[in-house]
Amino acid sequence: MTFRSRIESAALALALTLAVNTVMADVVAVVSSTSPITSLSKAQVTDIFLCKVNHFPNGALAVPIDQAEGSPAREEFYVLYAGKSSAQVMSYWAKIIFTGRGQPPKAVAGSLEVRKLLTGNPQAIGYIERNSVDSSVKILTQP
Repeated sequence: MTFRSRIESAALALALTLAVNTVMADVVAVVSSTSPITSLSKAQVTDIFLCKVNHFPNGALAVPIDQAEGSPAREEFYVLYAGKSSAQVMSYWAKIIFTGRGQPPKAVAGSLEVRKLLTGNPQAIGYIERNSVDSSVKILTQP
């Protein structure tokens, strides 16, 4: 590989990285503003969404609200929080369902739907784009 082709490859890789970063939704984990939960670690949020635990640290039931498969927020959430691609998440749930150990969280269309469900249920936890945060929710953690 010549020096020029190395430079061109590096420039292309940089351009692709910048393009991917601009598409990212900047997701944050949130609960209702009325929830007693004020913060969780990234690992705690991941464990709730992968149904490894079903309670918050204070003992209250945790009800995860997912976003629809293929949504940019969902893609970013699982990569940043769980370190899993969409295909890995689907494979994980196929195994859990097949073995009878659980079901995936309820999935809704997008951040507005997540906010609506959180507002009506202080036990619910979700993730939304940072620019969708308003006074009805509070941010628990961000990657």
